[in-house]
Amino acid sequence: MDSNRSQIPGIDVRLARSSGRTGRDRMANARVTAKEQKELHRAANAEGKSLSEWARDVLLREARRPSGDATFTELVATRMLLVNLIKPLVLGEKVTAAWITEAMTMVRKEKYKAAREVMQQYTQPTGKE
Repeated sequence: MDSNRSQIPGIDVRLARSSGRTGRDRMANARVTAKEQKELHRAANAEGKSLSEWARDVLLREARRPSGDATFTELVATRMLLVNLIKPLVLGEKVTAAWITEAMTMVRKEKYKAAREVMQQYTQPTGKE
């Protein structure tokens, strides 16, 4: 059996990762096109994983991900603040400390809603699949 292990690249690494883990006996399937399958294989190979291992990792990561992506939300909040700050500056208006405080309060209140709206723009199908 050891001679077979040495002939299969990476088998020792895969066996070590599964040591002590509960056996997997369920499947989660998805139908894909040939083009999509090639794309998935490339992504898995880029991480040095089999397609099934890579797909499982991606599915579980997404399933466990909190509903709001904090980094994305803060990026949208930064954009909101900059957009609100640039307009008066471009118009030559004076920006007071009180105005900035008010703008920051508004951004804190609205950033989650704005982030959801921006994300919807990227996740809604475009009809070009």
